[in-house]
Amino acid sequence: MKLRSCVLLGVCGLLFAGPADVSAQLTAAKDGPVVYGHHHVNTTDVAAQKKFFVDTLGGVAIQVGTNNTEIVKFPNVLIFFRQVPAAPGGTRGTTVNHIGFSVPNLRATIDKLKASGYQMITATEATPDRQVKDDIAGPPPAGGSSIAFVQAPDDIKVELVEAPKQTTPIALHHVHFFHPANSEMQAWYVKTFGATSRLGGAFPAALLPGVALNFSSSPTPVVGTQGRALDHIGFEVKNLAEFTKTLEANGVKLSVPYRSVPALGIAIAFFTDPWGTYIELTEGLDKVQ
Repeated sequence: MKLRSCVLLGVCGLLFAGPADVSAQLTAAKDGPVVYGHHHVNTTDVAAQKKFFVDTLGGVAIQVGTNNTEIVKFPNVLIFFRQVPAAPGGTRGTTVNHIGFSVPNLRATIDKLKASGYQMITATEATPDRQVKDDIAGPPPAGGSSIAFVQAPDDIKVELVEAPKQTTPIALHHVHFFHPANSEMQAWYVKTFGATSRLGGAFPAALLPGVALNFSSSPTPVVGTQGRALDHIGFEVKNLAEFTKTLEANGVKLSVPYRSVPALGIAIAFFTDPWGTYIELTEGLDKVQ
């Protein structure tokens, strides 16, 4: 039953993907064999999630599929929703602590969030090396960008990073993992997905086109993502069939084996990383018709 649910979740999510408008959003897909593809959110209130991600942050809702289901698109990431009957538990305390977007004007974004009634949590979530003033955490002494944190519906923690030269109003920036074994996680993601390693600074990272996978050490144990508000993360992979064979040869057990969805011209697979992050792999999400 669990396997069947996973398959249905993946396929249904992809059935919701729209045509040309969606493909235009995963622009980083042309830049490498593996790029980030989507966040998949469990929620008790899809309308509340849409209010946050569309009405306030500026994502674009697309009504697609036979059930007129809506997904939300941002540059280089799509967000899928699954209605659940009970509060799923937020992102804090899981292996994926938060997701991040970049914006050219952090002050304006914060003002809009507060006007819409969302709680800014910068003061409690920023690291001690940053001075927080008016909900903005300034760059640490070593340099960097100003940031802020906001609490999204279903206790999803969202970071906003100021990028003054950015020409789009908002874009995917990073996915931030927390775990006591953060260095091992970073090395695994670099090896598994062919990412570029970035060491030093506040935390190690694995860089893929259009996204940074950041890894911080957690002083306390964390749990996996499946069943929580951010149920799984997704990567778009070229030649997914061969990629899954390589994963299996390296000891990765697929919870949903590679399979094609001919009607959509896509392929999918699921697995869980060694620390509990549930991952969907797709091929063709950037050009679904």
